Amino acid sequence: MTVDFDVNGSRRNVLRAAAAGLAALSLGSHAQSGWPTKPVTVVVPFPAGGGTDAFARPLSAQFAKLTGKQLIIDNRGGAGGTLGAGIASRAAPDGYTLFMGAVHHAIAPSMYPKLDYDIEKDFVPLALMANVPQVLVVNPKNIPGDFKSFLAQVSSKPGRFNYGSAGAGTSHHLAGELFKQQTKTFITHIPYRGAGPALQDLISGNVDMMFDGLGSSAGHIKGGRIKALMVSGLKRNPAFPDVPCAGELGLPDYTVTTWYGLWAPKGTPADVQARIVEELRRAAATDELKAIWASNGAEFGHLTPPQFGAFVGSEVKRWAMVVKASGAKLE
Repeated sequence: MTVDFDVNGSRRNVLRAAAAGLAALSLGSHAQSGWPTKPVTVVVPFPAGGGTDAFARPLSAQFAKLTGKQLIIDNRGGAGGTLGAGIASRAAPDGYTLFMGAVHHAIAPSMYPKLDYDIEKDFVPLALMANVPQVLVVNPKNIPGDFKSFLAQVSSKPGRFNYGSAGAGTSHHLAGELFKQQTKTFITHIPYRGAGPALQDLISGNVDMMFDGLGSSAGHIKGGRIKALMVSGLKRNPAFPDVPCAGELGLPDYTVTTWYGLWAPKGTPADVQARIVEELRRAAATDELKAIWASNGAEFGHLTPPQFGAFVGSEVKRWAMVVKASGAKLE
């Protein structure tokens, strides 16, 4: 059975529905809330160096410029991003602890039999911060050549090569499982406590490849430390026009995207939520963040909070079907 990771109709409609986007929020909310009066902490549920971190840190710098208050990144890696999510869900709902999660948190309910949080019930959705395609990257010393050569090698030597991921149940893991399913190959999965540590082992040659979000791999690809063989989807990414897409390599159904979003603990006052979203909208409009997002092959997701919440709900359902069809399990 072929699993289509492409955006389904409802997801596409949600993304297109934001005609007014965040701009529709009342700028008068500033007068209703004094937030922020002190530094704000963002729990990032992966170690430094991963995709979530790659978008959280530039956001933090821009936030400080706009508000005069620090946005402190608190990396809490482990259990495929679920450890940090649980910590953030129990934080005081006062607007001073936020959570920056990702597509992994829509996958987790189908992969982990017991979670100490519910991404839809224990958080309030604020913003879809970035959408990036998945990319197949390799250590060029371990796997030289182009995609055709790579596929010939992994096809002829089942189990000889391995791929790192940000943890069991993450999009990196399932992207690898889907690739194996569609190419009828076997590559050993090596889970890490985040994309950052996995990338470091890929660069050093301890693992052979990754199916990574382009946001965390972009700098290493440009620096020549790793090589991109394929970007998922049916079109090339503008930031890496020389990297072929899956469609032109004979994998038209291999469309995997990674998205990153921001939440607050349930119970955060509505006026504080509005202020947070206002500042996110202001940050997204700056030339600095636009340039960083573009260099990482990413797009902002201009959704209102209710639209983002609906999007997350649709993703939880979609990934449940993917997990079931792929047979992916915790290791």
